Amino acid sequence: MKDRKDGGWESNELPSAEEEINRERGEEEIKSRGRLRRTLSRFRESRFRVVLSIFALMLAAFVLAQLICVVTHTSPSALLESLGSEEIKFAIKLSLITSVISTLLCILVSIPVAYAMARYNFWGKNALNTLLDAPLALPPLVAGVGLLIIFGTTAFGKGLADMGLEFVFTPAGIVMAQFFVNFPFMLRVLRSTFQGINPRYEHVAKTLGCTESKSFWRVSLPMARNGLVAGAIITWCRGIGEFGAALMVAGATRMRTETLPISLYLNMSCGDLDLAIAAATILIVISLVSLYIFEKLGGTARLF
Repeated sequence: MKDRKDGGWESNELPSAEEEINRERGEEEIKSRGRLRRTLSRFRESRFRVVLSIFALMLAAFVLAQLICVVTHTSPSALLESLGSEEIKFAIKLSLITSVISTLLCILVSIPVAYAMARYNFWGKNALNTLLDAPLALPPLVAGVGLLIIFGTTAFGKGLADMGLEFVFTPAGIVMAQFFVNFPFMLRVLRSTFQGINPRYEHVAKTLGCTESKSFWRVSLPMARNGLVAGAIITWCRGIGEFGAALMVAGATRMRTETLPISLYLNMSCGDLDLAIAAATILIVISLVSLYIFEKLGGTARLF
């Protein structure tokens, strides 16, 4: 028997060369197996990542292919000529005016409601949340039918019309449709933003003499600046692209209620692809730029 002493061989009994070689081979085999296991593990992880990356690239290619097909369907000269037409200019102007007004209305309504939903607990809060988010789940055409009935057939709508505020088949109807369909987006973004602000800042402001309203205006609202801007941009972008509800309430009348989506619909129906592609191209550019700004400024604010 060969005894070890303090982790080594006794001085009078050293291992033979064969035993030393076998020991080194065993250690090398153990190291080799460890390296093999690590290599296999990395290979499995990398294979999983590759599969996920392939799916992501396929989806991105699918989206990019659609955008490219729309933009390149007509020649650059025809596209520029269509962009300079009176009809497209009118559609751009009306889309900008109505979307800006509806976005301002969304901001005006969503700030107090989002703050209340983020800070206060009360009976029926979950039900109210569901009700306020309902326009997100409703098909735009259904929302448009509801607005058409309210402003076109009820005493409330007729009373507004008698006072000169008509919504049916007018640009005001486009604003109302954009507001109804899109205010939940602004509401969700702002609610998420206010929830991400620590209430301690407001408590500190109150200890320094601020009332609850002053702490809101001087602390909470300035800290929600990025979320407010991001929400306004995404709401404006969706407003400028609203079609279904606006079509039901305001109709599709050329040079009167013709926004960019309505112009796209009318020209596709009539077979004028150049004007339709021009409207589609403008909407694509607006959507991409708005989405980029939203992602930059949104921070922790998200729609869902």
